[in-house]
Formats: sequence, structure tokens, C-alpha cells
Amino acid sequence: MLLPQLPEDVLYHILSYLDYKSLSRLSQVCKTMYHFVNRDAVWRRIAKDFLNTGITRNGTDIYPHIPLKERVKIAQNWHDGVCKRVIPLKWKTKLLPWLQLDGDVLFLSQAADIGVYHLRKDYGRLQRHPLKIYSGHKGDVCRFVLTDSHLISGGSDGKILVHSRRSDMSLELSGHNQEVNCLDSKEDLIISGSRDQTARIWTFASSCRRGTIPMYDRVWSVGISPALSSFVTGTACCENFDPLRIWDVERLECVCSLGSEFRRGAGVLDMVFESPFQLLTCGYDTFIRLWDLRLSPRKCVMEWEEPHDSALYCIQTDGNHMIASGSSYYGVVRLWDKRQTKSLQFFQLSLDPVSSPVYCLRFSSSHLYAALATALHSLDFRHTPIHSR
Repeated sequence: MLLPQLPEDVLYHILSYLDYKSLSRLSQVCKTMYHFVNRDAVWRRIAKDFLNTGITRNGTDIYPHIPLKERVKIAQNWHDGVCKRVIPLKWKTKLLPWLQLDGDVLFLSQAADIGVYHLRKDYGRLQRHPLKIYSGHKGDVCRFVLTDSHLISGGSDGKILVHSRRSDMSLELSGHNQEVNCLDSKEDLIISGSRDQTARIWTFASSCRRGTIPMYDRVWSVGISPALSSFVTGTACCENFDPLRIWDVERLECVCSLGSEFRRGAGVLDMVFESPFQLLTCGYDTFIRLWDLRLSPRKCVMEWEEPHDSALYCIQTDGNHMIASGSSYYGVVRLWDKRQTKSLQFFQLSLDPVSSPVYCLRFSSSHLYAALATALHSLDFRHTPIHSR
């Protein structure tokens, strides 16, 4: 009996023992094997072991519209650092930009406005002019987040604006006394943190805030748990309070603090929930830390140190093995494999004489976008390496 004549379940079992290169070679044998091997089900096990294929730790597929075989091929470039560098957007004045990705649409804050740009499918570059501009702040936009229906922004004017993505309607919340350093929103909940040393809780149902929590320190980052029952605040660690604290959403009371022996000034600048129990944080003390909220809150389960002793301004994760981080000097972006202790790849994006932090980064299955003081940088990992003979 020939291989293509075997029952599909038997063939799936046989192919599960093959690696990436062997599957690619097998697909070239004949048309029947080509069409069978190209099925996502064949590549799913391999994809879960690669970086940024869109298959998360719990098995969710983030990019179901892209064939898994293609994503595994691009994942090899992420691992090897093979990419094409492009600067799709520049500006003259130094800013503190922030960005978000939603499919093939990129949102970028510049001063008091947030521009919406369509990403061209051929190169992943931006169209020259924004499709739409969100405005309303009297000062610079410090942070903004996206939901399916809204864009929520916080500014240096202390305001929080809730823009509808489906109409021109917007709502102004009574914000903070000083700049809004951080925001997060999930379902009906909005959490904000400010330089005025408070965290505030809002709901879409009402323009009045649900509560205010005195933090007694500047709030640099917030994150709402996917379970919606709690949220985490990260502060500047300049007072005698733990910089990482978990709060109950209903009671607005501190549940516990994370970590111990944070040195003074080791503020937490960014955080990302990977699941209701797993939280990644980074900040001024140069470490990325993974916390498992089911275990002892006093010690993280894993940590990775920035080798050049730079503060880490931002992080992003693929929900599985990869972390991308942005450093405070020379626009340095690093890729990390959680299964290793040292960084996997290093990209220095700032070539100007004056150094710039990476204020924010986001990535898709094929591109990484990083916002620096005077430019938006793009790394295209679909680039095919040229092998010299």
C-alpha cells in the first residue's frame, strides 16, 4: 500500500513524528501529499514549539486566516533574526508615541492625536495618510487601549476620552489631576493610573467613576486580569510600598503584593497578562519577570535580565514561547525565548547620535512595529535569507 492510500488518521499519526524540514520535503513528493501535508492539522504540533506562530499555550489560534505552514516558515526567521528593516513613518519633533495593532490596522499616537493607518498587505507598510484621526486632548496622548467597539485614551491633561470606533461619538471622563500614565480596558471595565498617585476605576455604563484608590506613589502601569475579577498596578517604587499589587475589582481592596526586595526606584513600566494566572512585568530594574498568581506571590517563577543594564520600557508576548522587549537606550528591541535564559535576537533601531527609548512595540505573525521618539520602525520577518555559495 502506498503512503497516500493509508487512512487519514494513520497518516496523521505517522506525520506527527516528522520535523519541519522533513514535512516540507514530503510535500514535494506528489500533488496528493502536497495537499495533505499543507493542512493546518499536520503543522499544529510543530507550530506550538516554534516562536510566534499564533498558537498559544492553551491551544488558541490567533491567526486562523494564515496557513500554519506559512507561519512556521516565518517563525524560523523570527528565531534566526532574519528580517527587512523599514522606517514607514518619521516626524521632526521628539514625541512619546504609543501604538496598537488590530489586524491590518495600526493606531499611532503623535502629540494630541491618534492616527489610524491601514497596513498594506504587500509590504506591511503604512498608507501615507491616516484613515481617521482621534483627537480631543489638550495635551499629548500618554496611553491608549483598544476594545472591539471603543478606543480609550489618557492624556497629559489628565483627561480620559472614550471614542466609539463605529461612530463619531466620544465621552469624556473626569480623569485625574495630573497626566494619565497608564490605561487598561476589558469588557465593561476601565482602569487608569496617574502621576497624581491614584488609580481610578470606571465602567462604560456610567461617566462617573466607580472608585478611586490612593496609591501614595506614581502609577506607571495597570493590567486587568482576563478573569475580570482583579487588576494589577505597577508603581514607581519611590515610596515605602511594594510596586506590584493585586486589587479586587468589586471590593477595591488590595489582595496581595507581588515580589519582595525591590530596590528603590525599581518602578514597573509595563505588564501583560498571558492568562488569568500568568503575568509578565518589566521596568527600571532591567528584568522581565513571569509571575504565576496561583503560587507564592513573593517570588516570580522565571526572570530574564537585559544584558546592557537598560531599563525596559515595554514588552509583548505571543502567548506561548516568545517575548519582545523595548529598552531605554538606542532603540534596542530584543526577542526572548522563554525556554532560554539569554536573549535570542537583538536589533538596534536608533541610529541617530541622540539615543531614543522604544516607547512601545507590537507585533503580528510577520511584522514587528516599534515606536521611537522621532520614527516608527518596522521589522518584516517574511524576508527570505540569501545564502552565499
